[in-house]
Amino acid sequence: MIINQSAMKKVVYSVLIAVALASCGGPNGGGPETRIAKGNVYYGGVFRMNEVEDFRNLYPLNITEVTSQRIANQIYEGLVKLRQSDLTVIPSIAEKWDKNETASMWTFHLRKGVKFHDDPCFPDGKGREVTAKDIIYCFTKLCEASPENQNYNATFRDRVIGADEYYQSTIDKKPLAEGVKGLKAVDDYTVEISLTHPFAGFLNILTHPGCWIYPKEAFDKYGIDMRIKCVGTGPFQVKNIKEGDNVILERNKEYWGVDEFGNQLPYIDAIKVTFIKEKKSEFLEFKKGNIDMIFRLPIEMIPEILSDLDHAKEGNANFEMQVVPAMSIFYFGFQHKLKPFDNVKVRQAFNYAIDREKIVTYTLQGEGIPGIYGIVPPSFKEYDSKALKGYNFDPDMAKKMMAEAGYPNASGFPKITLQINSGGGDRNIQTAEVIQKMLKENLNVDVDINVLPWGEHLETLETGRALFWRTGWTADYPDPETFLSLLNGKLVPKELSEKSYINSVRYQSAKFDSLYAAANQETDNKKRFDLYRQADQLGLDDAAYMPIFYDENYRLVQKNVKNFDANAMEYRDLTRVYFEPQDKEGAAKAEGEKKEN
Repeated sequence: MIINQSAMKKVVYSVLIAVALASCGGPNGGGPETRIAKGNVYYGGVFRMNEVEDFRNLYPLNITEVTSQRIANQIYEGLVKLRQSDLTVIPSIAEKWDKNETASMWTFHLRKGVKFHDDPCFPDGKGREVTAKDIIYCFTKLCEASPENQNYNATFRDRVIGADEYYQSTIDKKPLAEGVKGLKAVDDYTVEISLTHPFAGFLNILTHPGCWIYPKEAFDKYGIDMRIKCVGTGPFQVKNIKEGDNVILERNKEYWGVDEFGNQLPYIDAIKVTFIKEKKSEFLEFKKGNIDMIFRLPIEMIPEILSDLDHAKEGNANFEMQVVPAMSIFYFGFQHKLKPFDNVKVRQAFNYAIDREKIVTYTLQGEGIPGIYGIVPPSFKEYDSKALKGYNFDPDMAKKMMAEAGYPNASGFPKITLQINSGGGDRNIQTAEVIQKMLKENLNVDVDINVLPWGEHLETLETGRALFWRTGWTADYPDPETFLSLLNGKLVPKELSEKSYINSVRYQSAKFDSLYAAANQETDNKKRFDLYRQADQLGLDDAAYMPIFYDENYRLVQKNVKNFDANAMEYRDLTRVYFEPQDKEGAAKAEGEKKEN
């Protein structure tokens, strides 16, 4: 059954939709130990979620993909964080902040009593209090050039005073004794950050994983082993990691957070993350009640799920569907430093040869938005993506561009290998196979598909050894800048063999970099977004990449899961999630009897 686009649109913009499926097992995440708290919320239970890709690294400065981020986000915190429901910036380790009139100096006031998790890295094994010195330590590490920090060391560069100089000093193996000039611990609970220029989006930057806080003791003891040896301040801490099988996080009993009723957070006892690679198997486990949520639907089962949705009755649902437009893009990368993709006309030809509408409607069963805009997804309210001129399907123009590139009818054009990663459900391979066919039919280009494990896939494309590959980007923070940074020429290393984490296509344009830099210095959001859009258009004109589609986030959540809002980043904060027991009266009675005894 083919789901047409208009039918899908009726679903897309509903934030919460009840779904009933036949033979669906009952959820049991709350478990028998669910305990009532003030405000009609409940303590207890294990939240079980699955990831179709293995995590790569849980050390904040080496998190490069969403699986690691979603796990580590429960363990670590920064000065600020995002509210899960609407992605606004809210206090975290810092309870409040001030900025000067030009937004070039920011002062953060830390909470007292925030403690690191208990860990053997501390002399007595007990987590100590976080102070301003910890913030300065972590932010200084963020500005280092080191093997442990090759991903995020650009986060403060060109932004914080002295960050560039400190970075260069670490390259020269002579770190500046004074550290980063723009970072200052005023006292134990006050931190000042001075910027090289006004930057209205600086708070968004501070929600980035690279700005999460950890103790020096942990890095000194574990070094690169911090990829699994995690010591943060978050609501959960690591209990056990069995790579490729599961990760278990337990409730941090010393967590600083309390809710509006005075209940200590978090509510749930633990989180269990499994790594079932096949979406259909994941979905079947969800139906049995063995998983509390799944993200993205198995393509082949979308018609069944939506058909059942049409027959669902109010109050008769076993679980819920949450759907929101996503701040993420699924795209193919070109290696600009290698032939034939060093030729802009070849890249343009490939872009014209792809029918994105057909891919979304038929291959993805309507789950997504065709990639006809820029690298910034059309999910930002103040960013006018529709003003951008992208690539519509035009086989004649595709052939014309190839001929102008010196390859009429692909004569003399080499066979291309398209590299994709395993996992990610069926959409990776199905989309790759459709594009393989389109490139052959419309350009006479032969394409082989090479499937690699996730970690090897990333390693290959980051080190310039992949020529043409599938990738994607989910916002690190809710600002268009996080997407435009993918084309920032300043992030491209001199040698092809050196890792290029963010700008993996190694696109370089002085005009783009000028627009991007000007936008970053603009304090008026309307003007800032206009400059970003101009840079976005330039990336399109240069065919810096090949956008395929923009995601729409589909989640299925067991009905007894509460306070688990969907958002455009699929940002997960389980601090306030709880399980509502089926027998609420029984749970309240049991709790009362327990208190009496």
